[in-house]
Order: sequence, then structure tokens, then C-alpha cells
Amino acid sequence: MNSHHESNTIQLEVNGLHHTLELEARVSLLDALRDGIGLTGTKKGCNQGACGSCTILVEGERINSCLALAIQYQGRKIVTVEGLANADRLHPLQAAFIRHDGFQCGYCTSGQICSAVAMIREFQCGLPSAVSDTLGDGPIELSDAEIKERMSGNLCRCGAYPGINAAIQQVLQEAGR
Repeated sequence: MNSHHESNTIQLEVNGLHHTLELEARVSLLDALRDGIGLTGTKKGCNQGACGSCTILVEGERINSCLALAIQYQGRKIVTVEGLANADRLHPLQAAFIRHDGFQCGYCTSGQICSAVAMIREFQCGLPSAVSDTLGDGPIELSDAEIKERMSGNLCRCGAYPGINAAIQQVLQEAGR
């Protein structure tokens, strides 16, 4: 068995910047972001897609970067928590998380925020969840149960869910739903 693994030159567009990396085909997108590019805001929690700490945005949709191979994401627009702020102005969800104490240890926070950005977009597009009362028959009420269901892929060991929920509700109200 050959222990030599061939590396590939890949191009990733992350937070609007282009990066050229030499990676083995088996390197996860999470490891490419953290070790290859140095963006350590995205966290490695369980490394098996169960906790959501590694959630990032690809073309506006949330994914678990620990389950994705970096080589598959060439030519796609990737956004990590570092790319959400506009220069020195925080993204509304980042500011709301601070205002509502939506974190304690902070380990899951970047994944929570990236997931919430996509979740709000999904909600605004009218996509139902497993607990939605209507399936395209009218507007969905973003109740606490809806937020809990839609954010269920992101776990917080500290239990900061009330603050996370309040932050999401505030951003939705400010956006006029």
C-alpha cells in the first residue's frame, strides 16, 4: 500500500479573496479554511457533522464544512464568520448576538451565526420547516419552535439558546421579516 498522497492545486474563493492551496484530495473544507488559509473562526467540534460548529455559507447556503471536501468547492463563493462583517461594521446578527448575550464560551458562536444568516434567508424565501403550520399556504410565523427546529443542527453546550433565539428574532424584526 502506497502511503504517499498526491497533492492538488486548488483555488478557493473565501470572503471575496482568492486562495491557491496545495492539498490532498481528502482534505476537508474545514481543514483547508483553518490550516490552509488561517481562518480559525470556523471551529472543529465533533468533526462528523453533528454539532454545527463548522457551519459556513456556500453561495448563501449553510453547510457543515467538516463533511465537505475542499476540492469540491472550487469556483464557489464561500463565506466564513470572518467575512460577515462589512469592514469594521458587524453583521446585524453578530451585533444582536452580543446585545442578547447569545453566547457563553463562544465555541459554537461562529457556526450559530452563519447558520442563522442562512436560516433567516430560508425563512424569508418561505421555505417551511418540519414544524411549520403551513406548507406554502401563507406566511410562516417564526415562532420559538420554528427557530429551534431551523437551528437544530447547531448545538450549544453552554445552553445559550434563549439569547440566540432573541438575537434571531431581533434581526428578523429589524429586517421587517
